[in-house]
Amino acid sequence: MNPEVVTIGLGYIGLPTSALIASHGTNVLGVDINQKVVDTINEGKIHIIEPDLDKIVSAAVLKGNLKAATKASTAEVYLIVVPTPFKGNHEPDISFVESATKGIIPLLKKGDLYIIESTSPIGTTEKMQKLIYTLRPELEGDIHIAYCPERVLPGNVMHELVHNDRVIGGIDEASTQKAILFYSKYVKGKLHPTNARTAEMCKLVENSSRDVQIAFANELSLICDKADINVWELINLANKHPRVNILQPGCGVGGHCIAVDPYFIVSDFPQESKMIATAREVNSFKPEWCIEKIKNAQLEFELKNKIKPKTAVLGLAFKPNIDDLRESPALYIAKEIYKTPQKCMIVEPNISVHDFFDLTNLKKAIKLCDIIVILVKHDEFKSLVLNENQLLIDFCGV
Repeated sequence: MNPEVVTIGLGYIGLPTSALIASHGTNVLGVDINQKVVDTINEGKIHIIEPDLDKIVSAAVLKGNLKAATKASTAEVYLIVVPTPFKGNHEPDISFVESATKGIIPLLKKGDLYIIESTSPIGTTEKMQKLIYTLRPELEGDIHIAYCPERVLPGNVMHELVHNDRVIGGIDEASTQKAILFYSKYVKGKLHPTNARTAEMCKLVENSSRDVQIAFANELSLICDKADINVWELINLANKHPRVNILQPGCGVGGHCIAVDPYFIVSDFPQESKMIATAREVNSFKPEWCIEKIKNAQLEFELKNKIKPKTAVLGLAFKPNIDDLRESPALYIAKEIYKTPQKCMIVEPNISVHDFFDLTNLKKAIKLCDIIVILVKHDEFKSLVLNENQLLIDFCGV
């Protein structure tokens, strides 16, 4: 197969993006450093949970439009879809983007399109432009470079990749238009042109806005707990106002977007981003508060009943009905409770094994445990039947 498109990174965004492009008959080579991931995809299977993705990948591999490898090859379009983790004190680490870029620089030729989709600090696209032209000065002005962040919801990725609007920012007008022409083949949502820096900031601002809104809801939950007010009822009533739309509180904020992206702004603009930084503090504190609530409940049970309680912790993923544990506050809470002397059972219906926990099925956990803690609003947890002697601690409004 001679690929037209090479995607670097076959994770939660890279694989669905590769599958979508390949499903239109475009030859796609997906690149990942994990040989197991490469082998799985080449067998027509997937290594993540995402509705409909398995069928699309299987069909694309069968037709010969999608192939995976550990090294890139010559193409016309290169998509960088790799993680951007932290280093130090929540400082963004673009080393994966840089490494992926260096890997394809020898393959670049006149007229090629290079696009970063990875969430990145402002100025990353320009840094990669400088890197490319430093190592391949003969290409300056002859290739197109752009930034186009994803904005999808895990659990609905395949639909949203097609129908959501996209913001596309090139290093120049020609690059922007070249990238728009590329995405227009696969995306039905509107494609909004801008420059690379604005597109980078747009992604960070979208998730920072969500983080601030969630922080308000989480802060309300802390206040209402002290005031002996049902926060779920309060928010429902407040939202009857035609211009009020308070989100639902939870046990924190997770995922590799909302829990991460605000730090990219705070790191570069610490003096100007006071509200964004405070929202991060509120949402980062919420898991600690949840841990304290659970431990207090365990202690009260022990004092009252003269035996240590058995606790069922329900949910590890960062949001409902997915297997993604990245930056999950539920995972952090579960680990802290699991370390205590009390008997603890962990339930996560979307994964079969975990390297830290011995997972328990839901039915067994409910039958044997005295305290039931719900951390994630998975569908499986919405019809629990408890006996009158069991204590329910519900952090997500099931």
